[in-house]
Amino acid sequence: MEDYILEMKGIVRTFPGVRALNGVDLQVKTGRVHGLMGENGAGKSTLMKCLVGINPPDSGEIWLRGKKVTIPNPYTALKLGIAMIYQELNPVLERSVMENIWLGREPMMRGAAGFLVDHKAMYEQTRQLLSELEIDIDPKIKVKELSVAKMQMIEIAKAISYNADIVIMDEPTSALTPNEVKHLFDMIRKLKERNVAVIYITHKMEEIFQIADEVTVLRDGNHIITEPIEKMTIDSLISAMVGRRLTEMFPKMESKIGDVKMSVRHLEVPGLLHDISFDLRKGEILGVAGLVGAGRTELMEALFGLRQRSAGEILIDGKKTDIRTPADAIKAGIGFLTEDRRLNGIIPVLSVKINTIVANLAHYTKFGVFLNHKKISKDCEEYKERLKIRTPSLEALIQNLSGGNQQKVLVARWLLTNPEILILDEPTRGIDVGAKAEIHTIITKLACEGKSIIMVSSEMPEILGMSDRILVVSRGQITAVLDRKEADQETIMRYAAAKYNNNQVA
Repeated sequence: MEDYILEMKGIVRTFPGVRALNGVDLQVKTGRVHGLMGENGAGKSTLMKCLVGINPPDSGEIWLRGKKVTIPNPYTALKLGIAMIYQELNPVLERSVMENIWLGREPMMRGAAGFLVDHKAMYEQTRQLLSELEIDIDPKIKVKELSVAKMQMIEIAKAISYNADIVIMDEPTSALTPNEVKHLFDMIRKLKERNVAVIYITHKMEEIFQIADEVTVLRDGNHIITEPIEKMTIDSLISAMVGRRLTEMFPKMESKIGDVKMSVRHLEVPGLLHDISFDLRKGEILGVAGLVGAGRTELMEALFGLRQRSAGEILIDGKKTDIRTPADAIKAGIGFLTEDRRLNGIIPVLSVKINTIVANLAHYTKFGVFLNHKKISKDCEEYKERLKIRTPSLEALIQNLSGGNQQKVLVARWLLTNPEILILDEPTRGIDVGAKAEIHTIITKLACEGKSIIMVSSEMPEILGMSDRILVVSRGQITAVLDRKEADQETIMRYAAAKYNNNQVA
């Protein structure tokens, strides 16, 4: 018999109007990394929430170390040795690193009737834990002072601190640099050496082939395959996930590149951006590449009026345009799809319909007061069909949609403002391979319609596959502007790591 630490048998979970899991099986071996793959909405996170007691299954069985168990809540899961690192971080920002790690289980001072926290012991336990994991962070620093990547590392340390036998990682590298990803993989290998089983959820194909021993694929709430990773290829994995072959991940169409639409000259944001100058043409996809922290997002925010510049000018169609606020940018014909759709993109508790029109409400008012609901429904339905947004209805809460469909709603939001310039910051981050291909098709069609696109991406294949030209940013400065014909991964990375070059291309 296989040495399974976990067996989930025939797991069924339904939500109003949706059967999220349809009799799913999962078997995980001790001391192995088990990849869990599938498109957004396939049921991966739902299955894990069944395991940790957030959404207990309607039917089916969970067997742990050969014994049948019931897990009604996350506390029970932790007691049974199951810890989960969630995709959406939710730390207590005003508290220290050590207080976040030991929240609710703080070491208490002896003889204090359990009322006084032993901060000295907590500090020492945290220091030792972080040292073992080779995480160089002061246990006493407030979490709000940390980068998102370091917050992610603290969440990983917290999960490991439970001495769990099963650790679930949901998109753990979404905010990590390549070096931090390497560090994470080293930590996972150490967990394996301690006979810990790791369930690893990601949309990044290359990670699964680097770190997983086995992989399970779910699709539409059904178990499709479980195979040793050495029996899989990227093509077979994609085919299992989407139910078809994706013949072209980057469906780049040749658009007619026209005159200069936007010119940026000598833009400065104190401490962040220095002497930024470039042109954006009609019908062009201008890719923006660079390492984490290079200033790519800050540049996009400055163009959209979210950051105040101290110098420089922006010209649209040859005319100087004063953009100080997002309202100014929208009026000038600019739309902005932000990097973090959950933090500053979607409004989770509102409907798909409201999320679609929120940037263009003035267009739908009568007498400046009453909403034209007939026109709202007509336009939203049109973009739902045009962008293939999968939703039970326009009245459904956007938080219940998959990540890829949430992203399409945000694209629809900005298209409704009829922008001539569309800024897309990490447009496919955290969405599955099928939705990525659909978003790529939308982007290239918009360019063919004459829209001017600025696309920021940390994924090199996306930059190389979609861009007409590539602007490389390093340390808040432009180090190169490359034509797609002369660009390759090595060249881009060399410029991304370079210091400012006074002879840069503009």
